[in-house]
Amino acid sequence: MTVNTQQLPTTATFEKHLWTWQGYKIQYTVLGTGKPLVLVHGFGACIGHWRKNIPVLADAGYQVFALDLLGFGGSEKAPIDYTVEVWVELLKDFWIAHINQPAVFIGNSIGALLSLMVLAEHPEIVAGGVLINSAGGLSHRPHELNPPLRVVMSVFNKLVGHPITGSFVFNRIRQKHQIRRTLYQVYRDRQAVTDELVDMLYTPSCDPGAQKVFASILTAPPGPTPAELLPKVQHPLLVIWGADDPWTPITGAKIYEQARDNGKDIKIVPIPGAGHCPHDEVPDVVNSQIVQWLQDSVFTDYSALN
Repeated sequence: MTVNTQQLPTTATFEKHLWTWQGYKIQYTVLGTGKPLVLVHGFGACIGHWRKNIPVLADAGYQVFALDLLGFGGSEKAPIDYTVEVWVELLKDFWIAHINQPAVFIGNSIGALLSLMVLAEHPEIVAGGVLINSAGGLSHRPHELNPPLRVVMSVFNKLVGHPITGSFVFNRIRQKHQIRRTLYQVYRDRQAVTDELVDMLYTPSCDPGAQKVFASILTAPPGPTPAELLPKVQHPLLVIWGADDPWTPITGAKIYEQARDNGKDIKIVPIPGAGHCPHDEVPDVVNSQIVQWLQDSVFTDYSALN
């Protein structure tokens, strides 16, 4: 099917709500009615990164939830040790507080890894999952880096976490021109790197505590690998991959191909000409794939177009 992505709202259009989780403020939005979808952003992103997807999925007949993970976006920059397990617990508790029926978790990058963890560890709360350019871990494992880069990353992480040099390094990284330069690396279409997108990533970095969040995440353990999680997954998966992603290359989809060949219900959709965030770069393609898959593989006994 074809979905219309013209005249999409900006981030300001979405009504934002606050929910208290373990004493911390979590920002979220919800739009539409129907079977629930939960959108989980990637590292450094926020609800607004789904601005081209939320209204289309809601118009297709779904209730769409999106939240800013603790430490990101409009959620509190809590002074804790960040791990993927913390965010998975947050997602589970959010589901208990706001949804309480099987939902499809849709994530990009780290958000995709978190969604896969929810599917593997909390199958009772899910109906399926959509993984968009899924990360293999919260951070690189030492064996994934060549020795020179391993040394560079070790030194960089120490500088970011140091009480004296940390703020200086973080303030350099979060400058708008640097954010734009990074986005140019991971978006194939530079026209998709708008001022709104840059501001969306920059603004939360000005919040008190943002630098410590950044340092904590960079030094956090990587968490489980997709290969460890996939054998536990009982529900259908849609794996979407921007084929020109330099951060998580499409070779990462091989593990999902192997799981599919071993009997898992997995559909894999490569998208040529798209980078790390195809849901934002080519939203018409991604939205159409998600809506069609939801109808064909997840909610087959439910008419989403009502």
